[in-house]
Amino acid sequence: MRLRKPPQKKNNRSIATGGRENGLPHPLLKKGTKRMNTLNKFIIFKSREEEYGIHIQSVISIERAQKVNPIPKLPEFVRGVMRVRDELVPIIDVEHVFYQTQLVHEEDARIIVLQTQALPIGLLVKEANDIVEILENDQKQIGLVGYDRTKYFTGVANLGGRLITVVDADLFTESLEGIKEIAAYMKEAKAAAKSQNTGVGG
Repeated sequence: MRLRKPPQKKNNRSIATGGRENGLPHPLLKKGTKRMNTLNKFIIFKSREEEYGIHIQSVISIERAQKVNPIPKLPEFVRGVMRVRDELVPIIDVEHVFYQTQLVHEEDARIIVLQTQALPIGLLVKEANDIVEILENDQKQIGLVGYDRTKYFTGVANLGGRLITVVDADLFTESLEGIKEIAAYMKEAKAAAKSQNTGVGG
């Protein structure tokens, strides 16, 4: 199955994937391909020089990294919040979660917007511009799966010399320190924004 080439930076601000909520086909797949063909598709992103994969059905969109509104008193890995497609989402610095160092803003940085069981979140990553097929048989479990803090690493795939660590979006979100507080803040922020919009409209 042939994939379309990712859109050029200068012509596209984001890649919408449809996510698992609305059931839309991924736009990088050729028109007419069946939905079931996304079963083993993963978005590949970089943190430092390592490659990670996250299942395409968890992904709502991929956005260019933009300025976010910082929020005080939230964990350091939360860069702030950003409005994506009329939805407020917290932006998580993946490098800070994985390596305890902030990502230095780079031209190729992207935000992967995910729909998780807890809440929608945005992952700030060094790069995200590739889609690969990873079959279950291609994945091997790693020792880190046994640790609570890294249980979201569910396996490693070796694809033509590329080592790709598979990340479970829901487990990753659940593992974040203070996720309940983050979810509560986002709920309040969305309610305030909705109330403000209603007031303006009235």
